[in-house]
Amino acid sequence: MATESEVQRHYGKAGIAERVLGALRAVCGGDTPVTPETLAPLDHFHGRGVLATEELVALLKPQQGERILDIGSGIGGPARWIAARFGVHVTGVDLTPEFCAAAEGLNRACGMADRVTIYQGSAVALPVPDAAFDRAYSQNVIMNIADKPRLYREAFRVLKPGGVLALSNVCAGSGGAPYYPVPWATAAETSFLATPDETRRDLAAAGFDIVSFEDTTAANLPATLRHAERLEREGLPPLGVHVIVGERIREMQRNSARAFREGRLATIEAVVRRPA
Repeated sequence: MATESEVQRHYGKAGIAERVLGALRAVCGGDTPVTPETLAPLDHFHGRGVLATEELVALLKPQQGERILDIGSGIGGPARWIAARFGVHVTGVDLTPEFCAAAEGLNRACGMADRVTIYQGSAVALPVPDAAFDRAYSQNVIMNIADKPRLYREAFRVLKPGGVLALSNVCAGSGGAPYYPVPWATAAETSFLATPDETRRDLAAAGFDIVSFEDTTAANLPATLRHAERLEREGLPPLGVHVIVGERIREMQRNSARAFREGRLATIEAVVRRPA
């Protein structure tokens, strides 16, 4: 599909794992252990980094021994962090081949290749069996997916009856279209924002029971603006997602913060359950 190819080009860069490990050693020293914790400033490739992962995990509530699915797993930071902390097995699916290669390389570097499995594939055609997972989550992925009802039906399919899906989504605000580029898209052609109401409707239509659904825009806005101000004042930090995507992240994050400030973007967190 043309749109999927454009999304892959937006994110894909060769040698990501090598750059991440090189940056970690350059800043922290060559003898720094490679763990999900030491990698966290680099490999939680979504807004607010590992803090956002912690918040989503509080909603997900993984239990030891469970099988968890990460839809849109990027370079695998949240998957490794969750697997290490909660004694679960995490399967990640991501569209971008370079992200998948980086995730596998970093899994090996952390000694976690047996606890985190990565598949290259589409979120609207997940390459995993029916009813295979106890829980699933997705962070800031939905904005690149045009067919959201199909994505939610796929998530429903792969969860066991009673299984839980936790979401952290960027949504369309009421203030108009965002400014481009943003972290998930260079132009409007690969940005597919749904409103919070549309998101809730699509989840229910897929068959999910809504456990919780919260508009988190107001709660997240102060931290978003502080981050933008710090970026303007101090520049890019020694360790951060710019190691993955390059200096263009500065303009992307500036545009994103402006769009949030003007009500052009919103955020939601949701927990839904496949009925038992």
